[in-house]
Parts: sequence; structure tokens; C-alpha cells
Amino acid sequence: MQTRTLGAQGLTVSALGLGTMGMTMAYGPGGDRADGIATIRRAHELGITFIDTAELYGMGEGTSEALVGEAVEGFRDEVVLATKFGFDLSDPATVGAALNSRPEHIREVAEESLRLLRTDHIDVFYQHRVDPAVPIEDVAGAVGELVAAGKVLYFGLSEAGPETIRRAHATHPVSVLQTEYSVFEREVEDEVLPLVRDLGIGFVPYSPLGRGFLTSAVKPGAEYPEGDMRRFDARWQGDNYTANVAATARLTELAAAKGATVTQLALAWLLAQDEHLVPIPGTRSTTRLAENAAAVDLVLTPADLDLVREILPHGAYGDRYPAFLRDAWASA
Repeated sequence: MQTRTLGAQGLTVSALGLGTMGMTMAYGPGGDRADGIATIRRAHELGITFIDTAELYGMGEGTSEALVGEAVEGFRDEVVLATKFGFDLSDPATVGAALNSRPEHIREVAEESLRLLRTDHIDVFYQHRVDPAVPIEDVAGAVGELVAAGKVLYFGLSEAGPETIRRAHATHPVSVLQTEYSVFEREVEDEVLPLVRDLGIGFVPYSPLGRGFLTSAVKPGAEYPEGDMRRFDARWQGDNYTANVAATARLTELAAAKGATVTQLALAWLLAQDEHLVPIPGTRSTTRLAENAAAVDLVLTPADLDLVREILPHGAYGDRYPAFLRDAWASA
């Protein structure tokens, strides 16, 4: 597995990471715990060293963090563990919407994450969403204190806008920004990517496969089970779904001409956008994992890259979040 350096702070990881959200939430019923552990351990065998999780992903001892902690216990020092803080999980009715990045809460979350991950330090600690009630300088300062104490190595932000990134970075160096980016979602290209390049901040695209649309298995939103976010994702509905299927079919043809799958094409396209960029596709399957890992060896020509943009010049058809989440999670 190739490696990459995420930004100017010297964080070196595999060119492809592993996202673990779908192992416990968001894509239908949580997967089998043993399968999740097996997938994480297989990732390590394939040379994937960057494992992404979050406080939000599940609840209590069933969280993704606990799963990751158990899976990597035998090789903890060989992987980079990234997790996130920033939500108020005290009320199940507001989980995923209520924010809390107060410094005292950040410290509490850090201690719980350390316990669940079975480690004495968090490699990358992201603010999961910008909290408008807490100045970003206070957030950066709190994480900076954890860095000084050796409990955190690198400070990250997720879904932050340019002004927030600048202010945070001026208080404590931001090493990594994580935001959705894919062939389907391109909002970061106008302002965010140029800024992080200028500041020497690494970039980690999450949902690099369009939440599963850029794979060989996709169906209309209504056919997904309760609890699967694709049931209400606009990209899986009506005319949007039809247009996205047609675009994916064209991408699949391009991939096949290169002896690859559309999944590998989507990941290779991302990897070609910036040398300090590391996607974190998620999967519960060791077979899918191996398919994803092979994408790092797929070389796309300038003509291939141009054709992808011709097929989807502005990304997917349909908003990426429904209004109630878009308002709660708006970048700032």
C-alpha cells in the first residue's frame, strides 16, 4: 500500500483509509460485530493504516470506537486512529443534530474515546461539526491542551468553512480537514481545497463513493431498510435517482475500459486531485475492502479525468442532506 503525508504537520498514513461509520449506523441495521473486527484487521493486513471513527457512531459499548479499539489492540502502534467530538449525545431524540463543543465537554469526550479505543493517545481528534455556540478559538485551545498533555497528536476539523479553518489554524495548527468529497460531491473545490493547500492542511474525503452510489449495488431509496439514510437521501429519489444511475453507468463503462470497477475509478479520481488527500471509504465487507485497496494502483490519464468531469460536471443530482440536517450541520 502506498503512503501519503497529510499536510505540513508530517502525519503519514496509507493512501487509502477505512471509515467505520457504516459498521454501527446509518446504512441499515448495524453490521455483525465479528465481521467489523475482521474487516478492520484485514485492512491492517492490506497495509491500510488510517482508521476513522467517531463518538457519534453508535452508543455506549456498542460504538464504533469500541469496535475499533478491540480490532486494533494487537497492532495499535502500527495504525493511525482518528475520532471525533462535537455532538451532545445525552438526549437520544436529538442525536445527530444537537451540538456541544464546549471545552469541558471536549475533555470528557477525549477521556471516553481513549477508554473505548483502548489507547493512551488519539492520533487525530476532529471537531465533528462546527458549533456556532462555541468560538472556534476555544475549541482549538482545548484540543491544544490535549496535545500538550500527550493525549492527542493532531487537531482536525470536519465540514468547516474557510473562515473557521483560518481562525482555528491561527490558534492551534489544524493538521487535517475532513469533508465530504467525491465524483458526486464537489462543493469543496471552489474555496476549501485551495485554502487547505495554502495552509498546509491535509484533506480527508469522507463518503468518497457517494454513500454507496458509486458501486455495483444500488437501488431506489424506498427499497432500503428503515434506518438506512439512503431512504431519504435526495440522490436516491425520483428523477435524481434516474439521472445518477445514468451517470454512474457511463462511469462504469470508463472504468471497465481500464480493467477496473466504478468504485476503483471513483477512488482513483479522488487520489488524483491532490497528493495530500486520503479518502476513507467505509465497508463491512473484506471483499469490498480489497477492491477499494486496489484503487491506489489505478492510473488515470488527464483525458480520463476530463471525461469524469464531463459526465458529472457539477457532481450528483440532488442535495446531499435533507433540510433538517443541512440546517443543523451547515459549514461555518
